[in-house]
Amino acid sequence: MWRQGSFLGLAALLAGAAVAGPPRFALPLDCTLGENCYIQNYVDTLPATGRVSDYACGPLSYDGHKGTDFALFTRAQMAAGVSVTAAADGVVRGTRDTMPDTGLSAATEAAIAGRECGNGLVIDHGDGWVSQYCHMKRGSITVQKGQAVQTGDRLGQVGLSGQSEFPHLHFTLRQNERVIDPFDPDNTATCGAAGQTLWATPPAYVAGGLLGLGFASAVPPFDSIKAGTAHSPALAADASALVLWAYMFGTRAGDSLTLVISGPEGFSFEHSTTLDKTQALSFRAAGKRLRTAGWPVGPYQGHATLRRKGQIISAEAIRLQIKP
Repeated sequence: MWRQGSFLGLAALLAGAAVAGPPRFALPLDCTLGENCYIQNYVDTLPATGRVSDYACGPLSYDGHKGTDFALFTRAQMAAGVSVTAAADGVVRGTRDTMPDTGLSAATEAAIAGRECGNGLVIDHGDGWVSQYCHMKRGSITVQKGQAVQTGDRLGQVGLSGQSEFPHLHFTLRQNERVIDPFDPDNTATCGAAGQTLWATPPAYVAGGLLGLGFASAVPPFDSIKAGTAHSPALAADASALVLWAYMFGTRAGDSLTLVISGPEGFSFEHSTTLDKTQALSFRAAGKRLRTAGWPVGPYQGHATLRRKGQIISAEAIRLQIKP
């Protein structure tokens, strides 16, 4: 027979358990979304269909993707160091910190096989909840197995280890071994309208945009753009060409990009193009060849505008100095 005190104690315990609920997670790296990092990929919500979709019905994922990719704009940021931090309190279940930051290529594929996560770690948050952190920089991990961590504690740095083609942190959540999308934990989202998320401060969904803009004297290699070394803040008056390039993510077929250069003595150049395919990362460049005695000396401005269905989704500006 239950006594009243025991019944009330049990009710309080059950109520407390109900209130506790799943953990809430902070951004797992030390950056500001939209300023020096962005979300490149989300969990694939259609893994068994052969089609790909993120929780907002967009293409920011790939077949079978099981996490959220928090990406840096350039490899220069990675080299300077961007901290990975604990998204919630927990205990470190295991780490790996020995793989080089070479990324995935034909030359590294065999060495990466079976270790696609690269350098990283797993944190146990209790009640079956675990978070996994992948592609971290070799030699950067600062925690060890069995160590207790709190939200915001530094774990290491963003890298390019394992099956990665750009510097980013792949962050996966699981409960009882089941992958959970922190943007749509209950699988109820209708093209971005999830009732709740697991984020303490839910990041806004950004469906694509400009990552960088720069001037050069020729169309730069894509690798130098991704590295963060393609922009020339100053060019000589006899530079062979004046080129403006734009680096983008999440572009879709039908998007339009307009590049504009303005400068002294009424200098003006404008080029618009319609993008013909959906791409995770891409760039476009346009400009003029030198056909006179030289470019007018002085300050120039470059502007890039990315539009989708006639609406501006991203715009950037940058300066250049032409010197004698």
